[in-house]
Amino acid sequence: MGYLMPGTDDDLDLDEEASVLTPPKTNRSHLWVPWLVAAILVFLWWLVTELKLFAPVILPAPGRVIHELVVTATVGYSGATLLADIGASVGRITAGFVAAVIVGVPIGFWMASNRFIFSAVDPILQFLRPIPPLAYIPVMVAWFGTGELGKTILIFFCTIPIIIISAISGVKNVQETRIRVAQVFGATPFQQFRYVVLPSALPEIFTGMRVGIGVAWTCLVAAEMIAAQSGLGSMIETAGGELQLSVVFVGILFIGLIGYLMELIIRTIEHRTVPWKGKA
Repeated sequence: MGYLMPGTDDDLDLDEEASVLTPPKTNRSHLWVPWLVAAILVFLWWLVTELKLFAPVILPAPGRVIHELVVTATVGYSGATLLADIGASVGRITAGFVAAVIVGVPIGFWMASNRFIFSAVDPILQFLRPIPPLAYIPVMVAWFGTGELGKTILIFFCTIPIIIISAISGVKNVQETRIRVAQVFGATPFQQFRYVVLPSALPEIFTGMRVGIGVAWTCLVAAEMIAAQSGLGSMIETAGGELQLSVVFVGILFIGLIGYLMELIIRTIEHRTVPWKGKA
């Protein structure tokens, strides 16, 4: 089943047709801007520490943070190396987040297409959505202990409402005319879903995933700071209790970098999966 384009060949002259078929050139001149902003922020950080506006124990200098980064990466901190803590955190967040996407998207589609299911599930969803992650942690520890399962389930429960809502919103925003056209051409319900509903809903789903990955990190760090012996959150909690703020800054730095990397991965998948976003 192909996609329908508005108008006919007679409506376009050769120049206009070439402009439609030729993709616009990508402007890469802005790629240096994030590096410039990062350099300015690091310079301001260094300047504040050099002027001694804050005590070193409160705001460590960039050089001190880099030194602690090397130490935690090679020697380790609190019985674990930086790589081990990163691996523990990334494994937990990946498992919980992927499970939320796999379960949440079909539930969102189901709720959007069935009013009875929506009426049954939506009150539960709206009840769970505003509950902060810290409220779940004592329950998760009591039910599952301090192992990996409890943290994965916590990430799952905190992330899945966002995924479900984004899937519902994506389906609700599908233009009815597109479905009508598909029906006129004899598309089956499955074909309508495959070629009309799903492609139209994907942009909203990816937006929910990009929001959800930030929420997942919040849940993970909260869980690791309270009930974990490994992970970046655990490292930050231990270092904070010992006033080793340079180590805390190392943990914060890598949480931000890994979170940004995951955001870029989702954004790249989105660009490859829905290249028509913003063009239709």
